[in-house]
Amino acid sequence: MYDTTKPYNKEIIELIHKTWETPYISVINDCVIKKFNNLECKPHTDGIGTKGIYHYQASTFREAVIDALAMNLNDIAFRRSIPYAINDHIFLPEDNHRVIHNIIQALSIECIERNIAILDGETSIHNNMQGLEISITMMGFNYRDKPNKCEIGDFLIGIESNGLHSNGFTKIRDLFQDEMKRDFVQPTYIYSDVVYKLDNEIGINGMMHITGGAFTKLKNILHESDIYINNRHKLNPQGIYYEIHDKGVSDEEMYKTFNCGIGFLFSIPESNVQSCLNSIKDYKSDIIGQVVKGNNKIKIKSKFSHKIITI
Repeated sequence: MYDTTKPYNKEIIELIHKTWETPYISVINDCVIKKFNNLECKPHTDGIGTKGIYHYQASTFREAVIDALAMNLNDIAFRRSIPYAINDHIFLPEDNHRVIHNIIQALSIECIERNIAILDGETSIHNNMQGLEISITMMGFNYRDKPNKCEIGDFLIGIESNGLHSNGFTKIRDLFQDEMKRDFVQPTYIYSDVVYKLDNEIGINGMMHITGGAFTKLKNILHESDIYINNRHKLNPQGIYYEIHDKGVSDEEMYKTFNCGIGFLFSIPESNVQSCLNSIKDYKSDIIGQVVKGNNKIKIKSKFSHKIITI
């Protein structure tokens, strides 16, 4: 039965208070004191979606927190914003105090490492849910006012994913039903540090986090141009993707739904390609294609069948 008195509140508040002093803001009695001036602030909201079913079944709560943060950190990074605070909303199918504490503890630790204050939050118990959801609204401030746009002639640099990340899990549920695999709870890579480093060191014209909608999202950074992605690069889909493809999912749907081994993408001038590749130390990266004159199409030579698909 749901205990509306929330007896764990004191412990949760203590964890949250640990995040309240950062280089960007101080929080005093729920009042935000800003430490920066004349910076445009932008919010972003995302969660872990259907993947939360697997996290709840496997009790991988820290991994679920990283997924929720990654979905926001990666998106806020390609918008050239630096995060400074979050609000969270946790949905659970039962009133489990241990789980709530573990989630907030993991969230607090990750936010302290990244100078992010937890401003507010809510926990909702929905007894008709099969898993959990961690929804985060993240606030960031713009560090550079530059359009996020591919330029004709740019080369595309891809960074590896570590598998499914947090997209396509409705399809995963359809295909695998109640089967559980380690691939289903691997947390999403967080790319924000490498994004800020590269953007400051060499400059990036366009960039995109390959998540929900997968490679179709690249249309958002095209302007009278096409993207061609070859299949000669070394960022190969993980084994789980070949399992999915073997279950009858078409090449086109694979690239519309899943990251297929590429978690983040940069569009940069040819002159900066080698500097970019040399600067990416923590992840496998490679040239995966080029931007050419066109009418906003994404053309991909599939790693699965070697067909060229257009999306």
